[in-house]
Amino acid sequence: MFLDFLFDVFRANAGAEAIVWKNRSFTYGELLDRTEHWRGYLQKNDVTTGTVTAIEADFSPNAITLMLALIKAGCVVVPLTASVAAKKKDFMKIAEVAVSLELNAADEPILTRFDRSITHEILQQLRHRAHPGLILFSSGSTGESKAAVHDIVGMLGKFKVRRHARRAITFLLYDHIGGFNTMLYQLSNGGCIVTVQNRDPDTVLTAIEKYKVELLPTSPTFINLMLMSDAHLRHDLSSLQIVTYGTEPMPESTLRRFHSSLPHINLQQTYGLSEVGILRSKSRSSDSLWVKLGGEGFQTRVVDGILQIKAESAMLGYLNAPSPFTADGWFNTGDKVEVDGEYFRILGRQSEIINVGGQKVYPAEVESVLQEMPDIAEVSVYGEKNAIVGEIVCAVVRLRKTRDARDFQRDLRQFCRQRLQEFQVPVRIKLVESALHGERFKKNRRETAAI
Repeated sequence: MFLDFLFDVFRANAGAEAIVWKNRSFTYGELLDRTEHWRGYLQKNDVTTGTVTAIEADFSPNAITLMLALIKAGCVVVPLTASVAAKKKDFMKIAEVAVSLELNAADEPILTRFDRSITHEILQQLRHRAHPGLILFSSGSTGESKAAVHDIVGMLGKFKVRRHARRAITFLLYDHIGGFNTMLYQLSNGGCIVTVQNRDPDTVLTAIEKYKVELLPTSPTFINLMLMSDAHLRHDLSSLQIVTYGTEPMPESTLRRFHSSLPHINLQQTYGLSEVGILRSKSRSSDSLWVKLGGEGFQTRVVDGILQIKAESAMLGYLNAPSPFTADGWFNTGDKVEVDGEYFRILGRQSEIINVGGQKVYPAEVESVLQEMPDIAEVSVYGEKNAIVGEIVCAVVRLRKTRDARDFQRDLRQFCRQRLQEFQVPVRIKLVESALHGERFKKNRRETAAI
């Protein structure tokens, strides 16, 4: 019932390529058969409506069809990936997971049961409705990971409208709202999902070249690493039509470098959150940070410079935090924005803005300047408390090659003073050898500050 529209697409495209996984191709007809197989498997193992079920996997034929079978059965799905291994035990407990299905290297499930019953009122509400649910954990980049609970029925509406069928990389992870959105968009439009086993630039671009990928949903951090490593020069990207980016603010210098290096590719900013879903978006141009946000089922407004969203696909609530919605049903994103008519420019999280003696410093703005230095591979900017001016600007830097720390710090400050105001120039500079991003290719400034 919930996915009938999707299975109609599968039947209509039975012979078409749906997924490429480990150099093997799978058709929509095969996906339909696998989904039916997993429905039987769930019934045999007494995984029924309302069962909170974790799938520990990355994108694969069975990860996708097992999720669809669970949705069809009215279960509450908790996707988990290796990126949250250290938190998995806590996440399972918070989500009240009763069954875990861990897919091994052969893409076969290992079923584990837990002696847990549903106690949270949101999960009880879903069970009462007999609706499938989705629990997504935030990255925790601005605090503790929160468990957002969705009624999947409310999320499916936008996928019933047919759009362009494309060949796309599943770059955003299986347990990320963007990854979930990419999966359903591709399947509902008869597109092809190309999976990758690693998400480093050369692996991703090799897959784009080999499988003629047209769409790459990714992050500004990945785009910067791709350009910095010259990976785009080593591969034929002529098939690639669109690169979408989100998850964090885009440094303007990275945007300019991409547009200059790959002018034939349409670069589009996206915006979405675990709490409300992915909004439709339209960049003013490929080299602009201004973007229109909204689309069917979404409304936007700005209150005190902060973007707020009302969405039909909004979560029911958190399992481990108070409701973040206003009395009239708007979600406060915490993102500071500028407005120009119908367009927004996203400046960054309000919680990450650095206050230097009353002057506001946006980390992405400083990072954009620093990334123009040829020696810098990655940089993360954050604020640190200071008794005199309230906060100071700090930067953690990974260099392309080893340099004397004192010489580099002097050069960095000199470089910044020619391009930034004095209060924006980093006071404290740390050099590190480790990457400044996690498996989601997103900066975590809290973790950076602790280095």
